[in-house]
Amino acid sequence: MSWSEVAALGLRYGKYPLALLLVEAFYWFLTEPSDTLAPLQVVEAWMWHGITEMIWGADAVSLSQHNGWTTRIDFHHSSFPGTFDSVGLYVSDECAGVHEMIFLSTLILITDDVPQRDRLRAVAVGCALVFILNLARLVAFYPLALGGCLEAPNDPACLNDMWAFHRHVYEWGFLVVLIGLWLAWFTWVGGPRRVKDRSMAGRDRWRITPRKAWAWSEHRPVWQQPVMGAALALVLLLTAVYMVRNDPAALDARATAEMCAFSELVSQRCADAQNTWDDAIAGAWSVASLGLLSLATSAFVFERPLPDGRWPSMLDDEERKALEEAAKEEE
Repeated sequence: MSWSEVAALGLRYGKYPLALLLVEAFYWFLTEPSDTLAPLQVVEAWMWHGITEMIWGADAVSLSQHNGWTTRIDFHHSSFPGTFDSVGLYVSDECAGVHEMIFLSTLILITDDVPQRDRLRAVAVGCALVFILNLARLVAFYPLALGGCLEAPNDPACLNDMWAFHRHVYEWGFLVVLIGLWLAWFTWVGGPRRVKDRSMAGRDRWRITPRKAWAWSEHRPVWQQPVMGAALALVLLLTAVYMVRNDPAALDARATAEMCAFSELVSQRCADAQNTWDDAIAGAWSVASLGLLSLATSAFVFERPLPDGRWPSMLDDEERKALEEAAKEEE
């Protein structure tokens, strides 16, 4: 195997960790502000409450607000610890399951040799399964908490089984499930046996594919060069990180807001600090979004097959030049 073949193989499989790193960065900026996915959080809290109430009765659970959104769930039973015999939880943006949906969707969409339509269908089905599994995880909290506290009533340690379940699922449980779902789908669509001429479109009428030609082209203006888009993306992402990690005013506001929240203080100073921190987060998210958009625009191309069924990106340099010359002659 030649070094060029090794490099081509590395690029083909290197896109998986690269794509996952990009979506991780996107998700981090998306959920840095609190309650970013509030509408979905409210829906999940409502369904969690309804299912728990249907199974264990109306007295077992109540639904209330957290940070202005109806996302708080309280479990009730005489064996639960505390003055009010209750356990309070809420659906955060991390608990909404969107992280897992993005992860699975990315794996599916960058899988080679599968028609675009099949991949989009798999994304829809996969996201629905993740939503159902995540909801089942939330519903399982009540019986776990109740089982432990019936054995040791009013002991705070009786909730350890519920917290351990939450920690294991959050740290590695969902990762195993997501990879298992992708492997099951990959096997179902043919897996490693799917072999075809990658230069031909087959049934696909369009596709979004990683850019292969990054060289500077004399036929494009400077602002259309893909390298310039990648450079702009890097500058914007570094700027966004600086806005929330190194800007002195934002860091001071964050420290003040956290101190106020910990001490349960209510004052104009606390409100101003929270607003300053929220503005810094919102600004960083906006800048990071532009950076990710610039990177995606540069790193991926939208293409349709040529009349002979080949993808334009699969042409070699000589074929591409011949095609460009033919297009100029037609003009």
